[in-house]
Amino acid sequence: MFLMQKATHNLVEVLSVQELFDPFLREVMAQIHAGEELQEPESFLKSELIFPSGEMLPCCWTDPNYRGCRKKLKLLLP
Repeated sequence: MFLMQKATHNLVEVLSVQELFDPFLREVMAQIHAGEELQEPESFLKSELIFPSGEMLPCCWTDPNYRGCRKKLKLLLP
């Protein structure tokens, strides 16, 4: 699965979607897709990744208490 780094806007390929879906893991292993050569896998914080469309990752992927996260979002939305 491809995601984007917030700071650099580089595409990264997540190597294990199971790690991505696990809300108890703060980091995932991924490879940057920039330049001509494939980069070595490295660890990325989920909080620094977004979808290529600019959307944030779902709370259930990043917060073990995601039900509480949904309540927080409801308070923020009109």
